[in-house]
Amino acid sequence: MANEEKKDFNAMLHDSKDMPKFQIITDETSIKKYGGNRMYFAPPIDYDAVMKKVPYGKVITVGKIREHFAKISGADFTEPITAGIFVSIAAWASYQRSGDETPYWRTLKANGELNEKYPGGVSAQKEKLESEGHTVIRRGRKNIRYFVKDYENSLFELE
Repeated sequence: MANEEKKDFNAMLHDSKDMPKFQIITDETSIKKYGGNRMYFAPPIDYDAVMKKVPYGKVITVGKIREHFAKISGADFTEPITAGIFVSIAAWASYQRSGDETPYWRTLKANGELNEKYPGGVSAQKEKLESEGHTVIRRGRKNIRYFVKDYENSLFELE
């Protein structure tokens, strides 16, 4: 996202854009990849609500949130592109609010990777996670990325 400082992320967070909704996909490659044809779209506010549940010292991945939404909605999977966008919207909306904080830094990308699109980038997320007892490791030489070490041991389980 560009020009984050000029956008009203709390307005975006509360704009459901006719979601939740389902879509039946017909692309065979996607059906095989995701294990079915029934795709669910959760609104941004739902991502924010789940992210708020993750307690101090725990983490969750966007993939686990997507699995949770698919399970509770009866879908085969939750749409992945909007999931990433809506997690970022929730993070920036929290950053723009003076209260009612969403601990967005506890929501990781796949394989425990930190999210460069959060407010303050990877360095701010790294600092917050380390202050909660997580170890952040660096991987790569040219394409440097950061991950929470052994994040699986700190995963928050959604009901």
